[in-house]
Parts: sequence; structure tokens; C-alpha cells
Amino acid sequence: MNDKSTWEFGTRQVVYGAIGAALYGVFSWATNIFPLPAAGNVTFRPAVAVLIFFASAYGPWVGLLAGFIGNTLGDALSGWGFYWHWSLGNGLMGLVAGLVMASIKDFRARGDIMKAVGYGVAGIAVGMLFASLTEMFMGGIDLNTALFGYFTPAFLGNTVVTVILLPVLMIAFAAVASRRGR
Repeated sequence: MNDKSTWEFGTRQVVYGAIGAALYGVFSWATNIFPLPAAGNVTFRPAVAVLIFFASAYGPWVGLLAGFIGNTLGDALSGWGFYWHWSLGNGLMGLVAGLVMASIKDFRARGDIMKAVGYGVAGIAVGMLFASLTEMFMGGIDLNTALFGYFTPAFLGNTVVTVILLPVLMIAFAAVASRRGR
């Protein structure tokens, strides 16, 4: 997994980005029907853990592609249209989380799992803050609404699912990879 440069961009990253985007988009669509309480257009999205996993496993470019395209796909499947700032925010979430790739050696090691979760939470903060603050200009909301009606529920919801589901995905991936001799 980590035999290449963190910033390498080639066919491998495009393929993994496309797979991650498809999974993120479809899984997002499946849960977009569950809005978070007291949140403006923010939904419960366990699929964020899939995005953070792909970013952690395959790097920042994969995270950026999977987040941007996957969010666009999920919103399109839900009939919501294209909101570039939320798609870019999801892409930034994946990009930042993907910076951990070079430092992960073993997807089963507690320390490496904690690193991936930490970078994932940082990515969630950066991506959702970007999307929430740009909503002020795109949707005409005030700073209070951006921070407490959009960012806070999106950050907390995405963080909870990442803390719970990312370790499960990493351990399962390591088990499958070890059986396949990778």
C-alpha cells in the first residue's frame, strides 16, 4: 500500500478514486434520507468512514477524487443537484485524511488505526468547515448558522461514524489482504 509517494498521481489513484467515489456516492445516497436534528441540509452519513478509509489506504488524491465525485454522485442520486462547495468540502475531507497514508504500516496496529482516525477527524474538520463557511456566500446564511447549523452537526456526525467504523474497515481490510498474501 505504502510503496509509492504520497503525492503520486497515476492510473492507480484514478481507479481507486473511482471505486471510492462509487461506494461513497451510493452509500451516501442510501442514508441521505436521514437528516441530522437541528441541521441545515446535513444528513447522517456513515459512508464518510468509507471515504476516510480509501483516503488512508490510497492517499490524498484518491481521497480528493472519492470525496468530490462521491458527494456529487450521492447528491445527484438523491435528486438534490450539484453544490460545488459541499462536493469540494468532501474532497478536502478525503485529501487531508489521505495525508496519513505514508505513515501507516499495519492496518491492524492500534497506533496506525489511531493515526488514521486522527487524520480523518482533521479532514472532516477542514472539509466541513470549508463547506459550511462557503454556504454563507452560496446560501446567504449567517456565521452562527454556518457554524452551529451546518458545521457542528456535520463535524460531530461524521466524526462519530469515523471513530466507530474506520477501525472496523481497516482491520477487515488487513485480514482480507493477509489472506491474499499482500
